[in-house]
Amino acid sequence: MRTLLFLLLFLLLLLLAPSWTLDFRYHSNREMEQYLLRVNASHPDITHLYSIGRSVRGQQLWVLALGVTPHRHTVGIPEFKYVANMHGNEVLGRVLLLHLIDDLVRSFNNNETWAVRLLHSVRIHILPTMNPDGFDSSNTDCVYSQGRYNANGVDLNRNFPDAFAGLKRQQEPTRAVMSWLQSETFVLSANLHGGALVASYPYDNSNGGQELVGGASVTPDDDVFVHLAKVYSFNHASMHRGDECQEGRPFQGGVTNGYHWYPLAGGMQDYNYVWAQCLDVTLEVSCCKFPPAAELPALWSENRKALLAFIQQVHLGVKGRVLDGSGTPVQNAVVEVRGRRNMCPFRTDRHGEYYRLLLPGKYSFTVTYLGHEVLTETLSVPHGPDDYSAMRHDFLLRRVAVTTGAAPQNATSSICNQTPQEPACGGAAGHTVAARITALSLLVALRWLID
Repeated sequence: MRTLLFLLLFLLLLLLAPSWTLDFRYHSNREMEQYLLRVNASHPDITHLYSIGRSVRGQQLWVLALGVTPHRHTVGIPEFKYVANMHGNEVLGRVLLLHLIDDLVRSFNNNETWAVRLLHSVRIHILPTMNPDGFDSSNTDCVYSQGRYNANGVDLNRNFPDAFAGLKRQQEPTRAVMSWLQSETFVLSANLHGGALVASYPYDNSNGGQELVGGASVTPDDDVFVHLAKVYSFNHASMHRGDECQEGRPFQGGVTNGYHWYPLAGGMQDYNYVWAQCLDVTLEVSCCKFPPAAELPALWSENRKALLAFIQQVHLGVKGRVLDGSGTPVQNAVVEVRGRRNMCPFRTDRHGEYYRLLLPGKYSFTVTYLGHEVLTETLSVPHGPDDYSAMRHDFLLRRVAVTTGAAPQNATSSICNQTPQEPACGGAAGHTVAARITALSLLVALRWLID
């Protein structure tokens, strides 16, 4: 008994004072899982590990959340996410996100000001691999596509519902991400790819409507998307030059509209924006899809500043709550900005919150909610990222004297009602998995100690 207690005490001390380091190499899916479990066990105050679902072959899609309240949403704290490796053979993103996790937890524990301010002001979710099955079957070729698809031979970045091309049958990881977007109100995100060096922004697709302008498919928030893409590009060591991969035509400033580069139906970034109110950018972070392991330290150095600067942009614009006539926060109030007519209007979440990423300037907001007068207010929005907070503003509604029906609202396209058919991949299922992780972390650490 005494030996067992000694072993447990030693293990606890080991977990509380981690001396391990994350090396620069390509970790297997099992090694990645063990690393995430170990980080979660060692830093329970700022990390929360959960699964949003499984791959075709049953591998968990692990997400590590980082923040001072990592287990749950806090009103006023925006949700951010990074996703990598949705194409199984585009692998640098896996490495970058693992080292980003390592950097964040170490810097926070060392009380570095930037890390403390960041993790106090945003909850960061990191999904290092969306396609673990594809990674298992990939080779190390720089160009060709072995391992690109999932175990069913499907390109996951062509598998999401498309506002211009309609619905299709979703794969397990796609459904998992769609359900994930329902369970959290993400404000900003990026997905990491390889094979080019450019930041690409929505839309990826078009049907030749008013969104098609000069060969680009332009969103109502195009100015914000261009800014977001340039934040990454110009904080990257060389992406902003626009011609590092010698692709034939340079990307001006290292950014591009997705459709202008090449049309893509069923892409994840368009789905994030149209259906989830989350501004998402695609980051092509390496000319070679599977860079030699010897280049990984330099590639991390080239991307580190950009990865952190992009997260900080979650503090652009304005945020707050919509309150009804009795002062209670309300869900599904429509919050619109004049001149930005989104396909699916931005609505308040279950906490009554709204987040609108906007560049500094003066904007007219219109807020509508059933049984209340339409509210219009003009706000002067400052630049928030440097202060780690967007402008805060609550909208207080007034009840109409006699309710004759719904408050006037913009016509909503039928596409806004299209939701995942199988939401069981995330949500409560994910929390059930998360509840078991403390025990799993202990077992993994014990096995690591014994090995």
